[in-house]
Amino acid sequence: MLLAVIGPINDIYVPNAFIVPGDAAATAHKIASAELTYRIGIVSGLAANVVFLFLVLNLYDLLKDVDRRQARLMVILVSVSVAVAVVNLFNQIAPLILLSGADFFSVFTKAQLDALALGFLRLRSNATYVDMAFWGLWLFPFGVLVIKSGFFPRVLGALLIIGCFAYLTVSFTALVFPAHRQLVSQVALPFFAIGELSMIVWLLVKGAKVPLPEALPGAS
Repeated sequence: MLLAVIGPINDIYVPNAFIVPGDAAATAHKIASAELTYRIGIVSGLAANVVFLFLVLNLYDLLKDVDRRQARLMVILVSVSVAVAVVNLFNQIAPLILLSGADFFSVFTKAQLDALALGFLRLRSNATYVDMAFWGLWLFPFGVLVIKSGFFPRVLGALLIIGCFAYLTVSFTALVFPAHRQLVSQVALPFFAIGELSMIVWLLVKGAKVPLPEALPGAS
């Protein structure tokens, strides 16, 4: 639940609030005029990835006895996703350095620094679509584990697997056919949202029905 709250701050709010497509000067002005909010976005992105790691470790503990291979794969895919996301935060930090007014940047004009700042933010956006592939891939072993475990309704596992392919579709389209990214994202949104949201709601309301261990023979 915490991940669902803090994750969108840096992934959705910050790009929409600060990036003015095609206008480097306006983007730089927005960052400079609300630098604290921009920095909070970076911290929220870091926090979201830490929470993501703890989430998958808890899911591993819950589901490892169902299928240890799928559980390990789930952890590996999330670990790669977190690594990509944390490295990508440097692209978001770069504009703060470029726009800091440091003396050693005096060889560049303001327009050049603004353009470089926007360039790093564009790089961050594109790298996010690389990470999106892993947002989808980890849902596949998670969905398989949900289906096999009996701890949850099997339909939740099926929805997670559908979400996997929805994320992969958006990631592939954004990287290979960027002109169609917006349309594909709008079509795919319900498919990757419903699985994750349904899982969150189920865990909050019902929880996982883990069977109790069988009593040892002869135990009183």
